[in-house]
Amino acid sequence: MPDAAVAGQAAEAAEAEHLDRPLPEGVRRRVVGIAADALGAIPLGDLPSGLRPYAKFTPARRAKYAATALAAALDAEPVFRVRIADRLRLGQPDLVKALESGTVPAAADPLDVAAAAYLLRPVGWSRLVAEAGDEVERADAEGAAAEAARVVEKLQAELAEVRAAARADLDRQRADSEGLRKEAESLRKRVRGLESDTRRAQAEVRKVQAELEAARAAALAERSAADGEARRLRHRVTELEAASEAGRRSAREGRSVEDMRLRLLLDTVLQSAQGLQRELALPVAQLRPADLVEAVEPSSASPHDVARRGLAEDDPALLDQLLAIPQVHLVVDGYNVTKSGYPTLPLEQQRLRLLGGLAMLAQRTQAEVTCVFDGQDLDVPVIMAPPRGVRVRFSRTGETADELIRRLVRAEPQGRPVVVVSTDREVADGVRKAGARPVASILLLNRLARP
Repeated sequence: MPDAAVAGQAAEAAEAEHLDRPLPEGVRRRVVGIAADALGAIPLGDLPSGLRPYAKFTPARRAKYAATALAAALDAEPVFRVRIADRLRLGQPDLVKALESGTVPAAADPLDVAAAAYLLRPVGWSRLVAEAGDEVERADAEGAAAEAARVVEKLQAELAEVRAAARADLDRQRADSEGLRKEAESLRKRVRGLESDTRRAQAEVRKVQAELEAARAAALAERSAADGEARRLRHRVTELEAASEAGRRSAREGRSVEDMRLRLLLDTVLQSAQGLQRELALPVAQLRPADLVEAVEPSSASPHDVARRGLAEDDPALLDQLLAIPQVHLVVDGYNVTKSGYPTLPLEQQRLRLLGGLAMLAQRTQAEVTCVFDGQDLDVPVIMAPPRGVRVRFSRTGETADELIRRLVRAEPQGRPVVVVSTDREVADGVRKAGARPVASILLLNRLARP
């Protein structure tokens, strides 16, 4: 018999085979997955009409949404199944060749073998599908049994842990109950002691109340006596005030002639001084003693110029009283104040913030204000316009701001009120000896923070 006839008879025998039971679920999912992957490569006109709406889906979406339609088409449409089988030949040629030759690869996945046999339909394909289904079910049953055993073992371990925890909890509750019993007994003893203390305290209170009543009666008697003495003293004060007023009247009458003579002498001296000023054409003095003290001005400062100081605290009300003194000169240790109030700012921002506050303070108080900064560690010259009403000075190279402050204080005339703001103990002691009044930096910071 020719080979073609033998092949035809074999194909007819294979087509005559059929499954005795539905396609196993695992084999069905594998067949549907193969068909979903191959569906996109088949022309739209060659697809069964029920599968054409899924042609543009991705393989995953086809396997999910068109699984039933794919399985039905593979079972009912031999031509479509042959096209899927042709795509399988291209993807798994070794497996297809082995199945068509009647052998099953030993290392092949049973599901792959069953799915390929279902699509290719070689002789004995129904047996391969049934055996694969049985093997998968057996593997699933073994896996389920192993999982059940694992779950049982886990539950037994958890049960043992729960029993141990319950025993430990019971022991703990017993210990807590014993502790509570002992604590209750201790509390009962304390309550009895407190009741005894309360009775003693009540007796003491009654005793104190009796003493208080006696003291109140004595106080009333003393108050009556004090009222009589106060009336006598008020009468005496009235008599003394009348005598004092009479004495002041007589003193004013006697002093009026002397006041007139002194006023006339003062007017004469003032007129003479004004005439001398006009005669000599003397200009109005524009300089102050602090302007003549040699120092480094902001625009000409050289590197190596600025030091830092500490912080102290005091009451800001004191500064208002000091600045109310006529012709007062306020000298400020600049970096000593800024390092105390806002040390995290850059040096330039510290200077600007302090000088802005001093300008407003000078405008309100009309006091002369001089702000001194160390110039020893200055990296670059300071280009700035001092604010109105504030004199700004930097110490020279080799000189600290403390020394410049002491020179400014010594330059003032004896008797002029000078207030120096610095927390530095050495500066405070030095200016105090020169006649100035030192105050803490926190005093100025609190005053500047107040509106």
